[in-house]
Amino acid sequence: MTSMAGIVLALVLLMALAYRGVSVLVLAPLCALLAVLFSPDAPLFASYTQVFMKALGGFVIAFFPLFLLGAVFGKLMEASGAALAIAQAIVRWLGAQQAVLAIVAACAVLTYGGVSLFVVAFAVFPIAAALFREAQIPKRLIPATIALGAFTFTMTALPGTPAIQNAIPMPFFGTTPFASPGLGLIGGAVMLGFGWWWLSRRAAAARRAGEGYGAEEVAPAQSDAAAADAPPAMPFGMAIAPVVLVIALNYLLSTWLWPALDTSYLAEARFGATSVQAVRGIWAVIGALGAAIVLLTVLWWLAERARRGQGIALKTVLEEGAGASVMPLMNTASQVGFGAVIASLAGFALIRDAVLGIAPGNPLVSMSIAINILAGITGSASGGMSIALQTLGATWLEMGRAAGIAPDLLHRVTAIATGGLDALPHNGAVITLLGICKLTHRQSYLDIFVVAVAVPVLALVSVVTLGSLFGSF
Repeated sequence: MTSMAGIVLALVLLMALAYRGVSVLVLAPLCALLAVLFSPDAPLFASYTQVFMKALGGFVIAFFPLFLLGAVFGKLMEASGAALAIAQAIVRWLGAQQAVLAIVAACAVLTYGGVSLFVVAFAVFPIAAALFREAQIPKRLIPATIALGAFTFTMTALPGTPAIQNAIPMPFFGTTPFASPGLGLIGGAVMLGFGWWWLSRRAAAARRAGEGYGAEEVAPAQSDAAAADAPPAMPFGMAIAPVVLVIALNYLLSTWLWPALDTSYLAEARFGATSVQAVRGIWAVIGALGAAIVLLTVLWWLAERARRGQGIALKTVLEEGAGASVMPLMNTASQVGFGAVIASLAGFALIRDAVLGIAPGNPLVSMSIAINILAGITGSASGGMSIALQTLGATWLEMGRAAGIAPDLLHRVTAIATGGLDALPHNGAVITLLGICKLTHRQSYLDIFVVAVAVPVLALVSVVTLGSLFGSF
């Protein structure tokens, strides 16, 4: 019981201090070691060097290419003007009368194509501000609108998304990014449909009340200066090509190319004694993002030639993109290390048994609850998922096999489960989004909660129910 008390205390401190802005890089090892102090049978330094650091390093080894390539691709999309071109085109097609749907669609296309949600928020906010002002929709609804398009169905539900939340389950279950596509589409439709309904209802109510856009946070002169600094937009056809390539190549590599090749060499000890089933998903995302980066670089070079090289240098973009990948990677890896230490303590056995005791014949329920809680505690979808899979992934896989549940279904439920309680107020993406929009939690968090927490949980319940009744499809 002492060990369990230490685990609870460590989790509470991690959540409370992360909410106050303390770096997870500092918090994760300190909170892990605090939990160890409550477990007399766990040696302090061995828990740090042999458990925490080993788990942290293993996560970096497995997922560093995805973080690096994703960040570089996103920075290239931003600096080249491709992200801006896609967003502007969607807004033109749908028009001000569908302002909410236009911004959601712009965010969804960009994030489904592999652009970082932070890049999307920066690129889309100025467009959303102009569109909402024209449509007389309150500015306070912009964060929730961006969150619906970038933080929900394209992050966890849609089959093939290159988001890290869709990649982390692949090595554990031997699946691909397109696991359980039918249920993924249903879950995504629930998130989009109910989220759009909520925001449209809120916008209509504000319009009836005569609320308008609201007070300006940025002077027009500052807005004009920011617009002048933005990169010129690419032609839409050029801008969308790398996004299409990511989606198409991801599918072709994971479904057709890697399984068709002779990869028997993977069984050798020097390659980890593994199989192509365990690595094809990650290989596919790496190949798709790598090819898209090459294509985008060529397209950008052509555009720069046409405008006589007045944009930012490619070397600078690559350096900034690579640098932007380090902090998210290390934050998540530190959370994985924290989870590994917690899982090594005696008190964790009580927690594990309690979670597995929920609907023992159906691991979909226990994993949904455990992953959601851990994502909420850590304020991170990928961090909560990684902790859960590191500690209970093998157990859930065995339970799934015993219950006749396909690994593809386990993958999709795992991914969707990360996108619920992760968006609580202390989530880093929520805080960053509100900062970009220059709004507070008090002004905008209610709508973020509905579209990024409540609605994804509803989608998760729908997918678990359908998966339990009909299996994976």
